[in-house]
Parts: sequence; C-alpha cells; structure tokens
Amino acid sequence: MMYYGNGMNGWGMFLMIVNSLLFWGLVAAGIVAMARYTGRDVLRRGPVTHGPVPQQMLAERFARGDIDEDEYTRRLQVLDTKTPAHGPGD
Repeated sequence: MMYYGNGMNGWGMFLMIVNSLLFWGLVAAGIVAMARYTGRDVLRRGPVTHGPVPQQMLAERFARGDIDEDEYTRRLQVLDTKTPAHGPGD
C-alpha cells in the first residue's frame, strides 16, 4: 500500500539510497587516500644508511694513496664475499 501525506514516496527512497552510497563512498575514498599518503612517505625515504659503505671507504683510501692496488683488490674481494671471513668462534 502506498502512503500519501506523511509517508516516504519513491523520491525519498531514491535520495536516501544516493546519500547512503555517497557517504560510504567518501568513507572508502578517505581510507584509501590515508593509506596511500602514509605508504608513500615510507617508500620515499628508502633504506636508512648510517654513513658510507665499506666499499666506498676502501675506494677513498685507494684514491688517497693509503693502500696500493693489490691490497685494494684483495680487500675488495673479501668485502664482496657472501660469507664472512671470520665467523663467531673462529
């Protein structure tokens, strides 16, 4: 039975549905925007480095003349190996 007078008609139902969809759409867009904003800040920073890497320090010593070419290549090979030369307990 249709209500005429104080009851909600078809336009009222339509506006209620549209308002509900807009509200939840804005809530979802806000969550996505917040996730992207906070995620982008972490990606922009990159890994934290605390000074030059050992290979850079070795290259600087070689450039200054502190070490010769043979010592430079020998130490560079030690730094580039995957396993440490002296493990714990050696």
